[in-house]
Amino acid sequence: MSLKKIASDFKARYIDERRLPAAARQQLRSDRAGLPDHDAGPLAVAEAGIEWLKRSQDMSVHRDGGSARDFSLIRGWASSYPETSGYIVPTLIDFAARTNDQSLADRAQRMLDWLVSIQFPEGGFQGGKVDAPVRVPVTFNTGQILLGLAAGVHSFGEAYRRPMVLAATWLRDSLDADGCWRKHATPFASPGEKAYETHVSWGLFEAARIEPGLGFGEAGLKQVRWAMSKQTANGWFASNSLSSPAEPHTHTIGYVLRGVIEAYRFAGEADLLAAAQRTADALLEVIEQDGRLPGKLDRNWQPTVDWVCLTGNVQIAACWLLLFGITGKAAYLDAARRANRYVRRSVFLTGNPDVVGGVRGSFPVDGEYGRFEYLNWAAKFCIDSQLLETSVDSQLPGTRNGG
Repeated sequence: MSLKKIASDFKARYIDERRLPAAARQQLRSDRAGLPDHDAGPLAVAEAGIEWLKRSQDMSVHRDGGSARDFSLIRGWASSYPETSGYIVPTLIDFAARTNDQSLADRAQRMLDWLVSIQFPEGGFQGGKVDAPVRVPVTFNTGQILLGLAAGVHSFGEAYRRPMVLAATWLRDSLDADGCWRKHATPFASPGEKAYETHVSWGLFEAARIEPGLGFGEAGLKQVRWAMSKQTANGWFASNSLSSPAEPHTHTIGYVLRGVIEAYRFAGEADLLAAAQRTADALLEVIEQDGRLPGKLDRNWQPTVDWVCLTGNVQIAACWLLLFGITGKAAYLDAARRANRYVRRSVFLTGNPDVVGGVRGSFPVDGEYGRFEYLNWAAKFCIDSQLLETSVDSQLPGTRNGG
């Protein structure tokens, strides 16, 4: 990074520590000292993450059944976030099935019932938190909730089929002719096309598996191929940022990559796998030995910030694990383990119940992404990636079992 960029970042992140609440000040000082060496392992961190997600549902401001967007070390618990509650549902369902925990399945169903209650008649879902001042249907948020609705049909039955079909139909019919969604952009990000909406297409693939013949899968593949037109020769994606297209977060890089992988898993077409590997292979050159990935990366895969987006770390780890399962390439497994371990070392397993099992937006905690916040989607993606690592390890002879 240039000295000018470093100075700009410092100015943007500067905060008078004396004005911080004691917990935030303590966390910042601890983070600046670096991560602890201790690694509790994938399963212990996943279990703690599930407990944190349960608390996020219980502590959400309106107690409506959704998951609170975050716990802030400055402001406390937030209100429920429909988008991320949507894809938290499959995580809760999966863990409930693994552990035979009916109470956790009941929580997932309560979350789904709340989501269905706020669906717009035409099928879409709002952006932002449930109490956002602007309530309009948004493409991205609808796609993430669609993942939860599809999981709900699988696990809980017909009550969720019509809401799922409504959401998928709304997405299918709002897709532009070239494969890009432009009509229902979020008011909470900068305007412009979004390659990371391949993660919306994943929702369409899940709906298509339940309701084939309605064009859901075809619409999703059309969008993914549009997104692939934004991929450069070195695997980086343009138009792939919430607010700064020249330097996307690893979070949105993880989104776009997962969507392309899911397109391959749905259609089995070689060009989809090749596109996913271009990005995944480029990221292998970026990850540091300790598992650190810089929070933002420019078109040459150079870091533009000095903090880590912990969400992006575990999203990309999950993508590497999936690609390892498809290709058998050992470098993917090695990188995934390192990226997951980096995040595990940041997770508290004892102490304040508002943070135990949670995942900070950034490391250090004053980084630009989710500043001083424990994010519900960070916990969700961490749990998913830890469980995926344990599943992969359990199938490999002579490896640890992920406990």
